[in-house]
Amino acid sequence: MNKNVAGVILFMLCISMFILSAKAQVPKKSFKVIVLAEPNSVHAPFVAAAKRWLQQKATEHHFTMDYIENAEPINDACLSHYQLFIQLDYPPYRWSDTAKAAFEKYITDGKGKGWIGFHHASLLGEFDGYSIWPWFSAFLGGIRYKNYIADFATATVRLEDRQHPCLKGMPAAFEVSKEEWYTYDKSPRSNVHVLASVDESTYAPDSKIKMGDHPVIWANDRMKARNIYIFMGHHPDLFKNEAFKTLFQNAIVWAAGGTL
Repeated sequence: MNKNVAGVILFMLCISMFILSAKAQVPKKSFKVIVLAEPNSVHAPFVAAAKRWLQQKATEHHFTMDYIENAEPINDACLSHYQLFIQLDYPPYRWSDTAKAAFEKYITDGKGKGWIGFHHASLLGEFDGYSIWPWFSAFLGGIRYKNYIADFATATVRLEDRQHPCLKGMPAAFEVSKEEWYTYDKSPRSNVHVLASVDESTYAPDSKIKMGDHPVIWANDRMKARNIYIFMGHHPDLFKNEAFKTLFQNAIVWAAGGTL
């Protein structure tokens, strides 16, 4: 090959690589996340592990986070700054009327792009002198907390709608260790879009505390804000579980308005 031609080709390759590199370095549109994180509880180790993992993902997916440890700061003005709300194990009680009203608008009217709730977010009922939050119960499928496996159990979660963006790249089934597995007064299935259920026949050790139809990941498609509830969230070892981490990462991108 003529040296001049070879030089031109090499030059063009270098230019192409520079352009591709420059494009790759252009930051994606950033977004802001508010995280309501439950402090000083049995879930503190999970919350701490989640914070470490979220910090890594914040850099990768171009978002920033503000943490709050109670619902007191929540109002319309506060939530207007955030595209995504993560309820990191904090229960649906101890919220002021102002906070409740602002959150309801954020979800129902799509004031925010999305919400991700974990584990304790479905602790619906009368607790610590607080009455049930009817709207939040309806939001999660009309359920009320009934019982839980206090001594924990390992079990298999089986996906039901593998086409949903939050489940992209996940196996058809995955194992979750050392989980409490809440039961409710009824299955939320008739009121929500079920994405995955726990197979109660795989409980190890076995437990008499069972629901039958037992969804553990679902979305409420009636709301304008994208939303997903993920039951798992008691133990920090979940951040050693590749399927759980994929689910959480997908949920962040999707709930913030992105595509997968």
